[in-house]
Amino acid sequence: MKVLVINHSPFIGSGSGTYTMNIVKALKEKQEEVEVITAANSLEFPDMGDINVRRIFFKNKDHVEGELNFNVPCFDQYPTSDVVFYDMTEQQLNDYQDEFRRVLEKAINEFKPDLIHTQHIWIWSSIVTEYNIPTIITSHGSDMMGYDIDNSFYPYCIKAINGCEKIVTISKKNYEDIISKFPEAKEKCVILKNGYDTNIFKLSNYSREEVLKKYNINKKYDNIVLFAGRLTENKGIDILLNAAKKYEDGNILTIIAGGGGLLKDLQKQVKDLNLQDVVFVGDQSQRNLCRLYNIADVLAAPSRVEGFGLVGIEALACGIPVIGTKEGGMSDFITEEYGDLVHIENVEMLYNSITKILKNKEKFAREKLANFAQENYSQKAVINNLINTYQNVLESSSNN
Repeated sequence: MKVLVINHSPFIGSGSGTYTMNIVKALKEKQEEVEVITAANSLEFPDMGDINVRRIFFKNKDHVEGELNFNVPCFDQYPTSDVVFYDMTEQQLNDYQDEFRRVLEKAINEFKPDLIHTQHIWIWSSIVTEYNIPTIITSHGSDMMGYDIDNSFYPYCIKAINGCEKIVTISKKNYEDIISKFPEAKEKCVILKNGYDTNIFKLSNYSREEVLKKYNINKKYDNIVLFAGRLTENKGIDILLNAAKKYEDGNILTIIAGGGGLLKDLQKQVKDLNLQDVVFVGDQSQRNLCRLYNIADVLAAPSRVEGFGLVGIEALACGIPVIGTKEGGMSDFITEEYGDLVHIENVEMLYNSITKILKNKEKFAREKLANFAQENYSQKAVINNLINTYQNVLESSSNN
């Protein structure tokens, strides 16, 4: 089976980028033929082995011949781009689509895929459906958030939904959100678990002192609260900082790992709240994130919107409990055995949850959390369901 996988965001700094990397590597291990088309705004790129990756370059710090003259567009800012779809000019939208068509048609002619798996119910996915090749779309939740922000993109969304064979949703919340906006998508939707890379995220005995020194943190702390993700409004970092004002006692360090457009606003909030033990460490590689997970005591993810929350699974795989929100995708896998769930916007509830977990750390056996993640959400554990979905789509298409 030859599968062309497409993602409109960079591999580094986006959840769908991580998802794409994980599935294409797993497909390759399963002896499937796979190629990738992805957006890129840097020459820095993860090692994908012998998988052919066709990159569409956008203007940023690295200048590449043939790049589009604007940075890669996104739903709510990447760490390396503040261009959002809703502010693009008509010319930019046209150029964006034209360049994707050019690269897509070249890939189709040269690779001749049996099936296309594209990310997000959005512009590129709508274009893919024009080529009479069986198509699967994974919605990551940010597409539905984008639709809520600017529903003028409705024609792209509905074209993608009507033209594809199957829509993969990554959580119950994601599924419900799609069919509430697009009831016609219901029969095409299937919920498939998201997977993580077990080669990277696993239990390890890192020295807390040595890891913190890499970030110029020399003070010793009894407890570490970690946030990992893009610094955007929907991630709720401001809620965590308000909670930190209540739990800071000189022995609790709060680490904010990630990049994005809200950095200055969040730094100002830290100053205004007179927080003494909050550090911003910037966007981190996956291996650095593994180190941070392993030395932390709890991951706090108070997202206002969260399609799935892969960071939650990665953290569990490294043996730390997770606090997510009841309204987000983490409610699919976080129970009191593995952490806690709080309501969005609820500072008091988040504060209580963090302090409860820090006072009862012995309740959360690291090996138990890691085993749960590996048995249920490792890429190896979930890839067969995706391959079965591919095969069902191909069989159905051949019969029509």
